[in-house]
Amino acid sequence: MQELRFLPTIMASLCIRMVFTFFKVFYPVQKDRVTFASYRSNVLKDNLKAVYEEWKNQKEDVQAVFLLKPYRSGWLGKWDYLFHMLRACYYLATSRYFVIDDFYFPVYVVTPRKGTDIVQLWHAAGAFKKFGYSTVNKSFGPSEAYLKHVKVHSNYSFVMVSCQEIVPFYAEAFNMSPNRIFPLGVPRTDYFYNQQALSKLKQSFYKAYPNLIAKRLILFAPTFRGGSHDQGVFDCPMDLNQMKDQLGDRYALLIHLHPYMRKGMRLPDNTEGFVYMMDGGYNIEELLSLTDILITDYSSIIFDYSLREKPMAFFAQDLDDYEEERGFYFDYRSFIPGPLFQNTDKLVEWIQSDAFNIEQVKAFKERFFDYTDGHASRRIVRFLLEEAASQRDLRRLRYDSTS
Repeated sequence: MQELRFLPTIMASLCIRMVFTFFKVFYPVQKDRVTFASYRSNVLKDNLKAVYEEWKNQKEDVQAVFLLKPYRSGWLGKWDYLFHMLRACYYLATSRYFVIDDFYFPVYVVTPRKGTDIVQLWHAAGAFKKFGYSTVNKSFGPSEAYLKHVKVHSNYSFVMVSCQEIVPFYAEAFNMSPNRIFPLGVPRTDYFYNQQALSKLKQSFYKAYPNLIAKRLILFAPTFRGGSHDQGVFDCPMDLNQMKDQLGDRYALLIHLHPYMRKGMRLPDNTEGFVYMMDGGYNIEELLSLTDILITDYSSIIFDYSLREKPMAFFAQDLDDYEEERGFYFDYRSFIPGPLFQNTDKLVEWIQSDAFNIEQVKAFKERFFDYTDGHASRRIVRFLLEEAASQRDLRRLRYDSTS
C-alpha cells in the first residue's frame, strides 16, 4: 500500500529516464552549451545570474540555455511541470554543463552521460538549518521510502560553497564525497562589491521611495517553513503597530518573503508609511545592500548580510518546534551573530539603543567565508572552464581571483 503512494513519482521517473535515454542515444553533447535550471523563479537571478554573466565575460561563444519555471502545486501544476522536465531531459542530455541552484528532480533519476558536468550552486549561503539527507524522516525532509525511488541530490559533479568549514555538512546533506565540494564562494554576493551597481541601486530605490531617504531601513526576511512550495498566508510574529508607534519617526520596515511564500503576509491596519512589502522589483541582495538592520528567524541570508558588517537580530517564537521539524547544523542560540528576541518590546529597545555588537558579525563573516573579495563568480567559472576540464588534482589548487 505504501508503494502506491509513490506511484506518480515512479511513473514520472520512468518517463524521464526513457526520454533522457532517447536524447542521449541520438544527440551529442554540445561542448559550448551551458544550461541554467531552476524552479525557484521564472527569471534568471541570484547565483545562476551571477555565474551566467561571468561565463559570458570569460567565454563569449557560450551557448546558454535557461530552464526557469516555478513549481506549482495541484494536479495541473504537476502535469505542467512534468512536461517541463521532459523538455529539460534534452538539455540535460546535450549540455556540457548543467547548472542548478536547488533540488532539481530530473537530475536524480537519470544516469548522467560522460561529458556532462552537473554543477550545484545551491541557493543558500553557509550551513544553517538542515536540508537534504540531514533531514531524512523529519517532517520537512525526505522519507527513507521515498529515497528508494529517488536518490535526491545525487549525480552532482561539483558543489560550490562559501568556506571549508561547512564542506562536511554539505557532504552529509547531499550524501556525496567532500572531494567534490569546493569552497570558492557564493556568486550572488559579488554584488556587494560592485560600487557602480550599488550607486545605481540607491538612485533607483530612492526615486521609487523618496519618503524613505531620511529613514533608517530595517529588513524583515522570514524563512520558508514546511515542505510545500505553496504555503498559506504568513502571519507576522512581531507587533507591527507597536513598531510603527515607537520607531516610525526614524525607521521604515521593509518586508521580503521567501519565494515559496506566494500567498503573502497579513498586515494589520494602520501600518502605512512604516511597512513596505518588497514583493517585486528588488531582489534579496539589493535589499540587503540598502538595509541598515536585518531581522530574520532562520534564514541563511544572515551569511550574505554578514559581509556588510551591519547589525542583525533574530525573532524566533517557534524555535523549539522548528528545531524538532528540521534542526540546525550548529546550536542555534550560540551560533547566531546577533540577539534573539521573542517579543516586540525587547526588539524595539535593542533597535533604539544602537548598542550593536558589530565585532560578533565580523567574526561570523570571517568564519563562514574563505574569500571576501567579490570574485566568487570568477573563481567558479574559471574552475569549471580550466581546472575541471583539464582533470587536474583539483584539491591541491589554490584559486587566485586577481590573476
